[in-house]
Amino acid sequence: MHAAVFRALGKPLEIAEVPDPKPGPSDLVLRVKACGICGSDLHAASLPPGLPAGSVMGHEFAGEVVELGRDAAVQFRVGERVCALPFFGCGRCRACLAGDGIHCPQIVTTGLGASPGAYAEFVRVGAGETLRLPESVSFREGALVEPLSVGLHAVHEARLEPGANVLVIGAGPIGLAVALWARFFGARTVMVSEKAPGRRALAERFGASHVIDGSREHVASAFATAAGTSPEVIFECVGVPGMLQQCILLAPSRGRIIGVGVCMQPDTILPLFAVVKEITLRFVVGYRKQDFQLTLDMLAAERIAGAAMITDAVDLAKLPAAFEALKQPTTQCKVMLEPG
Repeated sequence: MHAAVFRALGKPLEIAEVPDPKPGPSDLVLRVKACGICGSDLHAASLPPGLPAGSVMGHEFAGEVVELGRDAAVQFRVGERVCALPFFGCGRCRACLAGDGIHCPQIVTTGLGASPGAYAEFVRVGAGETLRLPESVSFREGALVEPLSVGLHAVHEARLEPGANVLVIGAGPIGLAVALWARFFGARTVMVSEKAPGRRALAERFGASHVIDGSREHVASAFATAAGTSPEVIFECVGVPGMLQQCILLAPSRGRIIGVGVCMQPDTILPLFAVVKEITLRFVVGYRKQDFQLTLDMLAAERIAGAAMITDAVDLAKLPAAFEALKQPTTQCKVMLEPG
């Protein structure tokens, strides 16, 4: 099959012929119908330590079942439309049994250097991590279930209360997902701070009650003017050095900061301000299987809408150029690979 292959840090992805995936007893092979480009992929391809040469990235995907392992054939059939959590768990530990396979001690990730991902024509997934797409959910929406579930998990772990005042830093796909779910679960104010004009416009469609230009406006003052108070919860959805310290300075006494953005470089904070304010700082990663299922159910019921974050779609041949362009984003948000 053809796939976009990582060769070295700073080099464009290369379209190459790689072996077709083969299912193990509990695995499925999917024909990839849609796969989103994630900021984590951009970081992994640009910052040390990078990925092993020859890696195939892509962990936000949906597709059609084309091959089944012996045990997987009990649950699924060829031709079904599915999406999957991008990892293989052992299926036996406490984490896996609770739907929290991302914390399985034996986890094998998909698209991050361990198992080949979905920047390809086909991808192997585990039956235990696979969910059927409802009839009304498209493949593109199925590929958005992963980033939408990241936002859902972050809002859940923030213990967000109805009527809360929320600040979201960054309106990339994850920031948009956080804004969407914060409003869904009853936040009174959802202010999104974003530098890119195109993404600010999208934030208004994803639940933001107020949007500001974080590069020009004073965030704390803007929030106080809009909400009449300070944000009880701040979601940091950028993941670059310095952002956590900015959030600490913005937070009120006993405020909560949720670190959602994945910073892959060393960072520094001055704990004094956090100590004096008695701030709670919590980091979150990924999602549970239950988050994927709820996201699918809400998409099917048209209670949430994610497709608006898709700003471009490319085929496999055009993926390397689109991937490089996203390293310096302008109006783009979620670029979707459609290999066929």
